[in-house]
Amino acid sequence: AARAFETLLRREAGAREISKVLTPREIEIARMAALGLRNKAIGDRMSISEGTVKTHLHNIYEKVRVQSRAELVLYCKERGLV
Repeated sequence: AARAFETLLRREAGAREISKVLTPREIEIARMAALGLRNKAIGDRMSISEGTVKTHLHNIYEKVRVQSRAELVLYCKERGLV
C-alpha cells in the first residue's frame, strides 16, 4: 500500500510539473507518442495534420529538453504520464 501511495504521489508531482511546461494539447500528444502511436495516428485521433503533430513534437522536445522519441517516452514514464 505504501508503495502504491508513493507511486501516486510521484505521478501527481510529475503531472503538476508537466502542466507547468506543456499545454494540455502538447501533453495529449506527448502521451500518445509515448504510448507508441505514430504521428499520422496521433493526427487522425486529434483531427490535425501529421505536419502539425510533428510541429507539436518539435516544440515538446525543446520544452522538456529531449532529443528523441525514446527520450520522450522515458520522460513521460518517469512523470507518470504513461
